[in-house]
Amino acid sequence: MDNLQRSGCPINLTLEMLGDRWSLIVIRDLMFGNRRHFRDLLTHSEEGIASNILADRLKRLTESGLLSRRDDPSHKQKGIYSLTEPSIQLVPLLAQMGAWGRRHTRASEELSIRAELLEEGGPAMWTDFMVELRSLHLGAPAPERSVFAELRAAYLAVVARNAAE
Repeated sequence: MDNLQRSGCPINLTLEMLGDRWSLIVIRDLMFGNRRHFRDLLTHSEEGIASNILADRLKRLTESGLLSRRDDPSHKQKGIYSLTEPSIQLVPLLAQMGAWGRRHTRASEELSIRAELLEEGGPAMWTDFMVELRSLHLGAPAPERSVFAELRAAYLAVVARNAAE
C-alpha cells in the first residue's frame, strides 16, 4: 500500500482520488458539457473555479489517469482534455449523485434536468451514454443514440421555458 494512502479501502481510495472540492466538477464539465479546453472549463464553470485550481486539478486528474491531454493542432499552447475509460465509468456514480442531490438539496430545475433524465433512464441510459463518451473521448465508433444530445436538449428546453416565464 502506498504510504500516502490512509487505507486500502476502495471507498477511501476513491475519495482520495476524487474527494476534493473540484475533481468531480471538472469531470462533470468534460462529461456533460463536452468542455475540452482549459478556457472552456474556466469560463463556463457554474461554480466559478479559479484558474490556478483548475490547472492543478487538470494536472492531478491527468496524472491519476482519469483524463488525458493532447496538444491542440490548431494552437501550439492549447491542450485538448479527454475522459479516459476509468472516468467514463463514473457515469453511474454521477447519475446516482445527481439523483441523491435532486431529492435532498435545493437543486435548480435547469441544472437538475439531466440528473432527472439519467435517473429515469437508469442503467440502460447510463450504458448508452458511456458508449457515446467512448466515441467522443476515446475514438470509438459513434453510436446511433446520442444521450448527450438528449440531455442537452432537455437542459436548453428548461432554460428557454424559464426565460420565457
